[in-house]
Amino acid sequence: MFKKFILNAGIMLIGSMLLAGIASAHVVVYPKEATQGGYEKFTVRVPTEKDIPTVQVEVKFPLDSVAISRFEPKAGWTYELAKDPAGKITGVTWKATGDGLSSTEFGDFSMQGKVADTATQIVWKAYQTYKDGSVVEWVGADGSDKPASVTTVKAKAAAGATTDSHGQVKAGSAASGNSSSNTSFYLSIAAVVLGALSLIVSLTRKRR
Repeated sequence: MFKKFILNAGIMLIGSMLLAGIASAHVVVYPKEATQGGYEKFTVRVPTEKDIPTVQVEVKFPLDSVAISRFEPKAGWTYELAKDPAGKITGVTWKATGDGLSSTEFGDFSMQGKVADTATQIVWKAYQTYKDGSVVEWVGADGSDKPASVTTVKAKAAAGATTDSHGQVKAGSAASGNSSSNTSFYLSIAAVVLGALSLIVSLTRKRR
């Protein structure tokens, strides 16, 4: 009896782990971090979670956060652009020309654009369509069953500042550079004052 209980508990644990693995296979846009005002290549990674193929992927762009303008061709897929009345690209839909993505496959769909100067994050709403016509909407909040992918946007470096390979402002640039300039200026003034005092002392001694 006890062995049967252990066996059932083990089966339930394995099943829950498998389900958790499936549930975590979300549509995600990379990179997960970008910089204000920068040009970036974004890649939409789409895993198939069902036993039937994914045949269509739609992604909508938040125009207040990013302006997408280029798309990388992908074999076996075509794409269509959605635009607003002003001609700005508001989204893209990739459609499979063949079998699509099977249950053991994922696909990467790449695009390029400019991050807005005032953006703090980019929320990517995606819609995944399967061969049977069912649609999974990846538009929820973080922590939900079907969350939208979010790219965090960091502030761009201040004017005159230099950054390292990780985008961090280097020590000695911008404010620290100005501080160094001010220090040199004050030292120059001090040297002039000391020189004048030395001259006065020297002249005073000569008169004596």
